[in-house]
Amino acid sequence: MARQYTRESIRREFIAMLDERPLDEITVTDLVARCEINRKTFYYYYQDIYAVLSEIFESELEAVYARTRGTDAWEAGFTEAVRIAMEHKRAVFHVYHSMRREELERYLYTVAGEVMLRYVNRESEGIHASEADKRLIAMFYQCALEQMVLSWIGGGMKEDAPALISRIGLLFDGNIRLSLEHSAKLPVPPWKGAE
Repeated sequence: MARQYTRESIRREFIAMLDERPLDEITVTDLVARCEINRKTFYYYYQDIYAVLSEIFESELEAVYARTRGTDAWEAGFTEAVRIAMEHKRAVFHVYHSMRREELERYLYTVAGEVMLRYVNRESEGIHASEADKRLIAMFYQCALEQMVLSWIGGGMKEDAPALISRIGLLFDGNIRLSLEHSAKLPVPPWKGAE
């Protein structure tokens, strides 16, 4: 119990510090002082500051999966994924502008992929689309969503993210199902692993 509390305290204070300053300006010394622990305790849990960041994104990923498990609409799932950016805009902005931006990109790409693949598989029920085409359709939207959110973050997160995601859903409504129906009429893709 105490170990979990310490770990959560480190993560919570790290996010609070990220809300205040860029990632590259946060040191282990500053973080342990803020958590009121010693360096040895910090290194018991984490290798470095970047390990804390990775763990935060991993735990967010698990939380998003858990909260969106029964969601039918990809929009709701992806809105949940950007919740951390909406709650901690400055922290996410600081990660975006750091040398560890790939952690944020990986998080967004992974969540978008999971949300879209589940949605595409659900939409394909009753349609004989190839598995390769299902993955391709999901990947297309996965890349588009990830880049859209990265642009939103890079632009200062001024727009209302849930409204933006909802609008995209309305604009592209039916396109995934239509793509799956096209797949059912096309020959199996020629590349390796298509089925």
